[in-house]
Amino acid sequence: MLLLSIIAYLLLTVAIGYWASRKVKTSGDFMLAGRSLPIMLSSAALFAIWFGSETVFGASAEFLQGGLYAVIEDPFGAALCLVLFGLFFARKLYNMNLLTLGDYFKYRYGKRTELIASIFLAPPYVGYIAAQLVAMGLILNVVVGIEVWQGVVISAIVVTFYTFIGGMWAISITDFIQSIIIVIGLLVLSFVLADKAGGVANVLSEVHPRNYKFVPSWDIKEITTYIAAWSVLGLGSIPSQDIFQRVMSSGSVKIAVRSCFIAAGLYLTIAMLPLFISLCTKYLYADQLAGDAQLVLPHMVLMHTSMPVQILFFGSLLSAIMSTTSSALLAPAAIFSKNLIQPLTKNTLSDKQLLYVTRLSILFFAIVATVMASLRENIYELVAESSILSLVSLFASLTFGLYWKRTRSTGAILSMVMGLIAWLFFEWVYPLEIPSLVPATTVSIASLILGSLMWKKG
Repeated sequence: MLLLSIIAYLLLTVAIGYWASRKVKTSGDFMLAGRSLPIMLSSAALFAIWFGSETVFGASAEFLQGGLYAVIEDPFGAALCLVLFGLFFARKLYNMNLLTLGDYFKYRYGKRTELIASIFLAPPYVGYIAAQLVAMGLILNVVVGIEVWQGVVISAIVVTFYTFIGGMWAISITDFIQSIIIVIGLLVLSFVLADKAGGVANVLSEVHPRNYKFVPSWDIKEITTYIAAWSVLGLGSIPSQDIFQRVMSSGSVKIAVRSCFIAAGLYLTIAMLPLFISLCTKYLYADQLAGDAQLVLPHMVLMHTSMPVQILFFGSLLSAIMSTTSSALLAPAAIFSKNLIQPLTKNTLSDKQLLYVTRLSILFFAIVATVMASLRENIYELVAESSILSLVSLFASLTFGLYWKRTRSTGAILSMVMGLIAWLFFEWVYPLEIPSLVPATTVSIASLILGSLMWKKG
């Protein structure tokens, strides 16, 4: 019954996406929904950026092991990203009327920087997409009993088809519907488990005080690590096509800015539910928490809730992850087609041909992410790694380009290259006692400033 319900639910989701895809007439419709989303759809789309595998599975597993201190990165860093984007980036970027974030680097620095930036923009999404595929593989493993890698492959086929036909219009509409359903599902599950535990007070009374720790001790190493945790998503996801395309799909600049703040509030509030649910499962079924911590929540739902709750939870969770994956597939495909393939063809592609290339690019990134998902199964680490790459290579050139007029192309390129080299060096060759993203980001910023000042014409 559960399996049939999930299949029916997914088919319905795909049908909604297919219906919405009829609005796609141009590449602009496919990538940015024609820049016409109302505030409800825009806010739901931004809320759904991360509200999938890493929040429900990854963060809840980390929270069980390390408390609030272990989930600074997500959900708190993720909410910070949306606030910062709304405050400092949304208005400026929206008024430029760009199709991709790669277009910004062309507009601000020139074609050479556009090509290099696009090479840095697209690859980080492979890890992020892989994380979502792993989550769907885990769900199918729990519900159906198939191997995780088999679930990954099946999920990849379904979500790639959905993305291939839908584009941003389909993503936005399904995001709105799925966000409502996943919130209802988590609220119902929270209520059911809290009732079994004898109330919220009973659950919270069993939590060790150290799990409530939220600020670092006065130790330079710990403070640095704490700031780095906030920065992974808080800063690292700012220079991402995923957020860019959702914000730029808004119907106006006011909607773009306001939807960032609304989504941040929703995300930070709703993301507390999986954390609370994980506490309930620990309180009620502590003896059953052995094994993969990422599988705790789905196992508890399957074993200890009624069939209607199971259907609501697994169906809505799968659809939410599908939506997140769909957008994550579209983001690098848009960059790859618009900012790499089109310039290499000397801008000879018609809009119809660009749309065709974008769809083919979706297939390419889906295949690469599926291979990675079959080899790596830690959701939280996959998401973190994808955001760190953006932080150490692109954050400085995007931010300084918007707010420092003396920023030059040479400085931006040096920032991207040296930031990545520094991260690889401190991550693999000469590890420090602090996260490698800290010295790498510092190198990236210093390279941008020095490169811009030394080569003023570049």
